[in-house]
Amino acid sequence: MSELPEMLERALGGHYWILKVFVIVLIVLLANFFIRRFLIRLKKQLEKTKNPWDDALINAAQKPIAFGVWVVGLTFAAQVVVAETGSELFELGTPMRAVGVIFAVGWFLNRLIRELEHHYIEHQKSVESDQAMDRATIEAFGKLLRLAVIITAAIVILQTLGFSISGVLAFGGIGGIAIGFAAKDLLSNFFGGLMIYLDRPFSVGDWISSPDRQIEGTVEYIGWRLTRIRTFDLRPLYIPNSIFTNIVVENPSRMQHRRLYETIGVRYDDIAQMDAIVRDVQNMLESHDEINEKQTLMVNFNAFAPSSVDFFIYAFTHTTGWAKYHGIKQEILLKISDIIASHGAEIAYPTQTLHIASSSNTHSNDS
Repeated sequence: MSELPEMLERALGGHYWILKVFVIVLIVLLANFFIRRFLIRLKKQLEKTKNPWDDALINAAQKPIAFGVWVVGLTFAAQVVVAETGSELFELGTPMRAVGVIFAVGWFLNRLIRELEHHYIEHQKSVESDQAMDRATIEAFGKLLRLAVIITAAIVILQTLGFSISGVLAFGGIGGIAIGFAAKDLLSNFFGGLMIYLDRPFSVGDWISSPDRQIEGTVEYIGWRLTRIRTFDLRPLYIPNSIFTNIVVENPSRMQHRRLYETIGVRYDDIAQMDAIVRDVQNMLESHDEINEKQTLMVNFNAFAPSSVDFFIYAFTHTTGWAKYHGIKQEILLKISDIIASHGAEIAYPTQTLHIASSSNTHSNDS
């Protein structure tokens, strides 16, 4: 056994280091295999628990650990090559190992933040609406944390490679000014997206519209540069975030009630029944289960129109659902029609009365 290394070296023609590299690579393969098997078994055990955070941790760690094992193993193999051959190319092994480990740690943290963000969004679905944090805010925090991890990892890598951080930061300050002028629109969209996340005028799933622009639809996605809205004819609408800082945005999804405001006209011949009609319509609305009695409720005769005498109804429904609201509105209008008919009156329609002078009056005028 003591002569085995010498025999191998003679067999390899003085290139015994090749066998060392092979052994290191083999060890890396075996280590990666056993670590992966261990993580798979651990994941199966953790899935049996009710705590979702350990699942997020193991899911985030799998790929970065495998990458880290390969980086460490291959850089050790590179050191063997450098020791035997003196190749300058493989002298990069030591700094690349440090860079690889930092990259693996940053990758792990980035994946962990994404996993926690996903689990937190799923958890918020079961929380009461007044206590839950909306999805857009959670995604904004996740993006900011991931951006912080990326910037920190980049700075540490530069420091590891021997770059002066103070010089990099000074260059970044000067370059930031130049980039700011060159990418003015990009930055305005970025800060527009930040204001949407902070002010939260709308969130994903809300129906919004703007009287200033031809914008109306359901919000599907809020990014750092663009917001995607699905219009009611199912067309995607991509809007730069900076637009929202200069326009008025209505958010009907957050209304508390829907307004019912209609004007109904009856014939002039039925004006004597107007008081009774108005009184019965108001009683009907006050007793209706879908009308909110705590909000303003008015039924009044208010106009002598060209073809009718008009009264209006003004009330608010409990529901804010668009489809249900129109069903309630239809029911109420039909009941108003029945009330008018029950008093022997009729709903007016546009008419004109033509008065023709009699022939006797015409002759008298001619004479």
